[in-house]
Amino acid sequence: MDATRILAIRHGETAWNVDTRIQGHRDIALNDTGRWQAAQVARALAGEPIAAVYASDLLRAHATGAAIADAASAPLHAEPGLRERSFGAFEGRTFAEIEAEQPEHALRWRKRDPLYAPEGGESLTLLQARIANVTARLAARHLGEQIVLVAHGGVLDVLYRLATGQALQAPRTWQLTNTAINRLLWTPEALTLVGWGDTQHLDSAAREESTT
Repeated sequence: MDATRILAIRHGETAWNVDTRIQGHRDIALNDTGRWQAAQVARALAGEPIAAVYASDLLRAHATGAAIADAASAPLHAEPGLRERSFGAFEGRTFAEIEAEQPEHALRWRKRDPLYAPEGGESLTLLQARIANVTARLAARHLGEQIVLVAHGGVLDVLYRLATGQALQAPRTWQLTNTAINRLLWTPEALTLVGWGDTQHLDSAAREESTT
């Protein structure tokens, strides 16, 4: 059976991750920790056979993807379809601010209403359709090979749900750690989960090794 192996990676940390600010389509760069994380995941994947790296064109994901592509000697492609969910008017704000100012909107967001979209933003239903389509389009180019998709927390959440059959409204019980290694298998019939949340390259021993 023809299949494409996918390594799905969330970008490294940004200052807005630390501040819990909603990034969406805002083009926020990696912070020092994020650059270290990108270097660590690149080192961890350097020995993997990788046919291509596809990264969201937003700087935080593209920079993470560039580190991986360089270490793996693989071509890097900017892919706007892998962008984070658009949060429209909510971008740049924290959830606490939204909850205080627009509690009815915060409630629909917290309950994961699939059809709810912030003003000028994207619903979970639209996000899921976008990610399913772009994943199938990219994976179909590489049957029998392995590719890397570097994207964002919302994108990784959707990929996990697509691979496991979890509904959009189901509470999240899985981690979306920056630069964790997540493994999926795509065939024209289905997307399946192989492994999730590998952070061995980010443990304290790895950090100590990188600074000695």
